[in-house]
Amino acid sequence: MKLGIALERREGERRVAATPETVKQLTGLGLEVLVESGAGLESGHPDEAYQDAGAWIVDTLEPGNLDILAHVRPLDPDTARSLKQGAVTVGLASPSSELSTVRALAETGVTSFSLELVPRISRAQSMDALTSQALVAGYRCVLEAATRLPRFFPLYMTAAGTIPPARVLVLGAGVAGLQAIGTAKRLGARVSANDIRPASADEVASMGGTFIRLDVETAEASGGYARELSADRGALQRELLAPHVAAADVLITTAAVPGRRAPLLVTLAMVQAMRPGSVVVDLAAESGGNVEGVVAGEDTVIPTADGRGMVTLVGMKDAASALPADASRLYAKNVASLLELLVRDGAFAPDWEDEVVAGSCLTHDGAVRHGPTAEALAALAPEGAGFAADGSAKEGTN
Repeated sequence: MKLGIALERREGERRVAATPETVKQLTGLGLEVLVESGAGLESGHPDEAYQDAGAWIVDTLEPGNLDILAHVRPLDPDTARSLKQGAVTVGLASPSSELSTVRALAETGVTSFSLELVPRISRAQSMDALTSQALVAGYRCVLEAATRLPRFFPLYMTAAGTIPPARVLVLGAGVAGLQAIGTAKRLGARVSANDIRPASADEVASMGGTFIRLDVETAEASGGYARELSADRGALQRELLAPHVAAADVLITTAAVPGRRAPLLVTLAMVQAMRPGSVVVDLAAESGGNVEGVVAGEDTVIPTADGRGMVTLVGMKDAASALPADASRLYAKNVASLLELLVRDGAFAPDWEDEVVAGSCLTHDGAVRHGPTAEALAALAPEGAGFAADGSAKEGTN
């Protein structure tokens, strides 16, 4: 079987779905690995390194000639339609926001696996791309804040006087938030954090942060994720957070609800109440943002309420891609680990009784296997008219 590794073409994307290290792992499965020329340059892997690892370098990857396509960013509908029936794709798919691509994959008869759907169980940790990339993003957002803050992060005691440590507040204590807490703490800041999941308090403490307890910490869903608060509880949360936000020199927000718009945690008025020179970094900017007025990929300067200074609001975009070498190293391992479950002796032979295989499958045999995505497609008109509520293609549409 031919496995293709494409050069990612989406603007800002610098990661790659395989490294020379994982090429050895993939060829060991009996796969013939084709790498598009230049695919690994941004992550520090020249074509020669892939060749030395056993891959073939091709000038242009032709999706229609591949048995398996591994990718980072979600495929576009045209690429999905160019694949042959029975082909397999593995990568990030963003099914809730890329419904046109999901529809094209199903109609073409492609078996696609979405890394966002990998079950969060111990056995699947090596395939958990959301966790590995959140680790990178959480680290990066602290560096972005540090370069913009007109102050030191650590405490300094000098002959010229004492410089107090910066106060960093992190909202959201998932993988990205915990990494942000740990990074800010290592830089010497005084770090506090809040999350609506009560169980996160011990995790925050383990990273050296101080957990802020509010009267709204009752929103933990299955799998360790947070669920969205009701409108009135969200308003109460913002009210209780306001004084903590105002006291912070750096605010980092990382809260997200899978498949939904990011929850609004901080209003413009709360940002304007911060001290002049403060920095806000919104890691959820690409999914709508936790901070009112944030723009993904841009810095927005907000005047303080008293008009005496400015607060910088940073909308993070492609956060993991900003560190492509290590982000690709982790992501490529996630892809290869999932493929180990799907390939036996060079042939596609998934065990559909395996909860990881079944759980991560997005489309197969003309049907959308992920329930929420199938329901979203069925609700579309007229685009989704070809799919039943169970995700299968209706008669005459495939």
